[in-house]
Amino acid sequence: MVSSFDFVKLNAMLRDFYNLTHMRTTVYDDDCNEITAYPRHVAPICRFIRANAQADAACHACDVEACQQAQRCRSPYIYRCHAGLTEAVMPVEMDGAVVAYLSFGHLFAYADREEGRSVIQESCAKYDLDRPMLDDLISEMQEVRESYILSAAHVLEAVASFLCMERMITLQRQTLQVEIDEYISAHFHEDISVDALCRHFGVGRTTLYAFAKQCYGIGISQHIRDLRIRRAQALLADRPEMNIGQIAEACGYGDYNYFIAAFTRTVGISPRKYRMQHRITGK
Repeated sequence: MVSSFDFVKLNAMLRDFYNLTHMRTTVYDDDCNEITAYPRHVAPICRFIRANAQADAACHACDVEACQQAQRCRSPYIYRCHAGLTEAVMPVEMDGAVVAYLSFGHLFAYADREEGRSVIQESCAKYDLDRPMLDDLISEMQEVRESYILSAAHVLEAVASFLCMERMITLQRQTLQVEIDEYISAHFHEDISVDALCRHFGVGRTTLYAFAKQCYGIGISQHIRDLRIRRAQALLADRPEMNIGQIAEACGYGDYNYFIAAFTRTVGISPRKYRMQHRITGK
C-alpha cells in the first residue's frame, strides 16, 4: 500500500489554510517523512534551533513520536515539542489505514509571556544555542490562544477527510505489490537493499515492510537472501562448469566468504558439499 498525492490540489489547500490561520502546515507520509509544506520555510525560531545538529535530530524524533501517537489515538494530537513550542498532528485515514499525517505548529501558546520564554529557554538549554538570539526570536512570536489551536485542529481534521474525498490522496495497492515482487524477482542477484527499493518505488520503509509481511511472511532482506540461496542451489546442481566463486557472483554475493557462510547457515552444509551430494544422489 502506498499513498499517492495530487500536489497541485494539496498545496492549494495548504495555502488556503495558511491564509486563514497563519499556521504553517506540513504533510507527512506514513513513515513520517515530510512530503510538502506551506509555507516551505519553517518559522525563524525553528530555523534557528534546527541549525544545531542535535536539536535538528530532536525535531525529527519529536515529529515521528507525535505521528505515532496520532496513529494510536486516531484523532488530533496536540502537544509541546522538545523546544517548548505547541504543535498538532492528525492522521489521514483511508479504508481503515493511516496513509499520511497533517501537522501545524511552531506556536507560542502560553498565557504568560515570561512563563513561555522561561520554558522555551530551559527546553533549548541543552543545545548550547545563542541565548540572546533565542530570546529575541521568542519576543517576535505572537501569542496563540489554546481555544484558537483547538479550533484550527478541528478544521485541519476536517481537511484530512476532505483530502481523501477529493482524491488529493489515493492508494495504490495491487499494482504496486505486483511491481515490487516482479522487480525483486528480476533483480535479486544485484546489489539491492530495502533503502534502494524504497527509493525506486517512492515508498517508506513501513509500507515496504507491510508489503513483505503480507506477501512473503518474512522481511524483504530475508526474502532476497532466500531467492539468492535457491538460485545458488540450482546453479550448483545444474551448472557444473561454474565454479563456486562464479556462482556466488551470479547470485549477488560479491564477497565469496560471505556467500559460503550465508549458504551454509541456510542450507546446513557448504556449497561444495551440496554440489557433491547432488552429484552422488542426482537430486
